[in-house]
Amino acid sequence: MHPEAHLAPYAAHSEGGVGRRYPETAHASRSQFQRDRDRIIHSSAFRRLEYKTQVFLNHEGDLFRTRLTHSLEVAQIGRSLARNLRLNEDLVEAISLAHDLGHTPFGHVGQDVLNECMKDHGGFEHNLQSLRVVDELEEHYGAFDGLNLMFETREGILKHCSLANARLLGPVAERFIQRTQPSLEAQLTNLADEIAYNSHDIDDGLRSGLITISQLEQVDFFARLWRDVQATYPGLSGRRAIYETLRRLITALADDLIVTSGQLLADAAPADIAAVRASPPLIRFSDGMRQDATELKRFLRANLYQHYQVNRMRVKASRIVRELFDAFMAEPVLLPPDYQDQSGDANKRARKIADYIAGMTDRYAIREHRRLFSLEEL
Repeated sequence: MHPEAHLAPYAAHSEGGVGRRYPETAHASRSQFQRDRDRIIHSSAFRRLEYKTQVFLNHEGDLFRTRLTHSLEVAQIGRSLARNLRLNEDLVEAISLAHDLGHTPFGHVGQDVLNECMKDHGGFEHNLQSLRVVDELEEHYGAFDGLNLMFETREGILKHCSLANARLLGPVAERFIQRTQPSLEAQLTNLADEIAYNSHDIDDGLRSGLITISQLEQVDFFARLWRDVQATYPGLSGRRAIYETLRRLITALADDLIVTSGQLLADAAPADIAAVRASPPLIRFSDGMRQDATELKRFLRANLYQHYQVNRMRVKASRIVRELFDAFMAEPVLLPPDYQDQSGDANKRARKIADYIAGMTDRYAIREHRRLFSLEEL
């Protein structure tokens, strides 16, 4: 049996995909999307995710999530969802593993600061940078720059895009101009990402002590799940009670998505992926679950992401990224030779600097800042 014979007609089928930017002979033992996944896993950018911040800096604790563990959790949740909806698990896994490849050190604060630094040079956005990584920056092949991934993988990586940038990127961003949808696999991965970070940010927040169970009990969604754990296992406390609650949280979100999306697909009955692109979004939560997830995200934003201890890290990280960028713009000779732009074009120089900084891990950025600004490093 063909490995994709079980897929629904509206799933992304690798043999019917749009293809690669540079044609390659099909591999005998792997589908096109399996090949993409393998290229992503072996990329330099993927390995660096191990030392890039999710919420907490890498050195703050060995058990907190990093961009790497987050990406693995997204892939695990995504594959399970895809299997239930008869979508292409390999494509979902490839998008999941690649979606954060362009993220800066220090999480979202690094992106925000780098975007401010780049405001006169085209801006910076991590989804665009992830696409840039797989299209241009990875250096593994003699025949082309980047990883030469399938169109469907690349469009899934490009989750957001302004109209101005879409006009520059060509076919992979055409949907933002035409206001059409990406594959179901791309839609699903976006929500698998949300399920993963909602659950693991609660876990990390509780482990760090920055949020408490009593605070979370003010969130109705969490409180319902917590009460169920207490009713099922009277007296259970500590890490076991937390894990039981988070397991229920992931299950509730995943089951709701499967049921809601399954009904939407049954009603719309798209004949193929072309029909999917012309339809409204078909992978979604129910209205009730969307309200629950939104309430949870608001709680995390107010109580964890804006916690004063996280803000202290944010201020330090902002200073590191901004001062590195300013120093490299003022003195390009401080950059490694591969990142020194010789064209004299300020925009190209800034983009090279953004590539360099975005590729840094947290600890490398801290060390690079120390090398440039600490007198003790002379």
